[in-house]
Amino acid sequence: MTREEKAVVIKELQEKFSNAPGFYITDAAGMNVESINNFRRMCFEKGIEYRVAKNSLIQKALEQQESDYTTLFDSEALKGFSGIMFAGEAMSDPAKVLKKFQKEGNEKPALKGASIDSAIYIGAEHLEPLSKIKSREEMIAELVGLLQSPGRNLVSALQGSGSKLAGVLKALSDKQEA
Repeated sequence: MTREEKAVVIKELQEKFSNAPGFYITDAAGMNVESINNFRRMCFEKGIEYRVAKNSLIQKALEQQESDYTTLFDSEALKGFSGIMFAGEAMSDPAKVLKKFQKEGNEKPALKGASIDSAIYIGAEHLEPLSKIKSREEMIAELVGLLQSPGRNLVSALQGSGSKLAGVLKALSDKQEA
């Protein structure tokens, strides 16, 4: 790969890192073409871009970002054969795709590291918690539901008590008439 080609790749990666709210670095060493194609297809269906790049080029692109990725550089995340998953809006989607692919009997790709909103996670043990991260829309919907809950409970209690009270009064009036 020539210097010019490397510069182009670094620039592309730099733009991807700048525009994506997060990314996952995977270990795809030893995967055959069929497995990689199946994995890419699963990523594409979820709106995740998966690409393979040299670790040195990934590091150079990350060094040009505003966030500090030295923890990532000092770990094993940028060693060996690396693939990068650029997440869309739902930051848990890449982790879910990795888990699903592994449940189908594939060891690789394995999570080496991830960065979500500048928080860095290193190691495959973070795959489960990362798969449970809620998207912005899910968090807003949950918050709105929590804010509406007390009002809904009050209206329900008033309606329930009102009908019980009306029933008791009707029973008493029927008893007096008889």
